[in-house]
Amino acid sequence: MEWLFLGLFVLFVAGAGLLLAQVSRVRKQRALADARADALRWYERLGGQVMNLYGDDPAVRQALVDASERYNAAGSQLEAARTERQYELARETALEGLHYVRAARTALGLDPGPELPLLAGQRAAGAITKEREVELQGHVYKASPHPGGATPYYYPGGRIHGRPVPAGWYSEPWWKTALVAGAWGIGSLLLFNALFSPAWGDSGYDAGFQDGAESADQGDAGGDYGGDAGGDSGGGDYGAGDFGGGDFGGGDFG
Repeated sequence: MEWLFLGLFVLFVAGAGLLLAQVSRVRKQRALADARADALRWYERLGGQVMNLYGDDPAVRQALVDASERYNAAGSQLEAARTERQYELARETALEGLHYVRAARTALGLDPGPELPLLAGQRAAGAITKEREVELQGHVYKASPHPGGATPYYYPGGRIHGRPVPAGWYSEPWWKTALVAGAWGIGSLLLFNALFSPAWGDSGYDAGFQDGAESADQGDAGGDYGGDAGGDSGGGDYGAGDFGGGDFGGGDFG
């Protein structure tokens, strides 16, 4: 009898294990399907917007070019995606494209449409809230909360190699050098420090921002970065400090 009970117990344990494995497999399949459907939803929405918008204004054209690039990138990511994380990355890329679409619609004087989910690192980066201009090595760079002839390049905000780059319109896409090169070049690094330095003297800056920038410098030197879904952000943590009422809105370093 003891052998019978032992055999039944072993069969019960084996059956329970198989059942749990099946449940886990179904949950993973469902999560994967949900992630794929969510990514496709944003991707298709981006495609519709890109194909239906047009404008001659340089700011509009550039924003739509950036949106189209994200659309193509998201499509490639979706084709190659096999895991839930890979679908999440494709979703993030499509969402980034939609942020560029909102910028294009704003530049066209249209309703930008419903609010979008925030991108990775976007909340901490904040946004430009007033006109900015800085001269570096004889060259003038500008930043603005609004599109214009002098600021036709939009950036939706996020972290690049651990540094928060605020959302706004810029005179040049200086951040792209860091994205292409995989690290900050000397020129981009100097410009970042010049544009977003407490030396601008606004009360919205405090020591925490500078401390965070210094930490990012150390991270740059070590070459230890973590990319985000859209490829625009790097890993990096910041200490205390916030953007409150100065040049940037809606961002906290915490």
